[in-house]
Amino acid sequence: MSTVDWSHPAEGPVPVPELGARPDAPVPAVLALGANLREPAQTLDAAVAALSALPHITDVRASPRAVTAPVGGPPGQPDYLNQVVTLRTDLAPWELLAVAHRLEQDHHRRREVRWGARTLDVDVIAYGDVRSDHPDLTLPHPRAAERAFVLLPWLWLDADATLAGTPVADLAAVAADAPGVRRQEPERHRLLAGTDDVVPLRPARPDALGREAT
Repeated sequence: MSTVDWSHPAEGPVPVPELGARPDAPVPAVLALGANLREPAQTLDAAVAALSALPHITDVRASPRAVTAPVGGPPGQPDYLNQVVTLRTDLAPWELLAVAHRLEQDHHRRREVRWGARTLDVDVIAYGDVRSDHPDLTLPHPRAAERAFVLLPWLWLDADATLAGTPVADLAAVAADAPGVRRQEPERHRLLAGTDDVVPLRPARPDALGREAT
């Protein structure tokens, strides 16, 4: 019998009231997606589509994808596909983390090895102006400012993006892993007139929060 603990903090109750509070109006949030097992491109397609269909999440935009060499973790891993998604939501931060975890579960993510290969990884990078030092949900993400595989796709999507008040362009310029990140050539079906391979998605209806997002 396996003794691996598949649980994730977002499956439990909110640890502090601030992370469980819903905003009065939708706030911008940033997620980082990555995959390097099975069919990463199809996995990222499915994850972005699922986000765009969820209630309480609107204005979903997906960045061009980056092909990146693995950073840390066991040797011999295949390259990753990485992508940044921006959105607006009136979910609480903890609820958005639960959405991220549910997406990982739907794609059979397993947390056996730190920084190991994975079918899908979804990180909450930023949530409005919220700052949190709780270990289960640190906001902004504590390592995003150093990760070119997050910063470069985000910059490709939004040249004016900032992270905790610092331009993402400035952070990307000094990120140590930048040489291992290259922009994936856009697939023909993704090209939209005048928009390169940035894919704006149809906002979801603001219906009541379903079970899929809790």
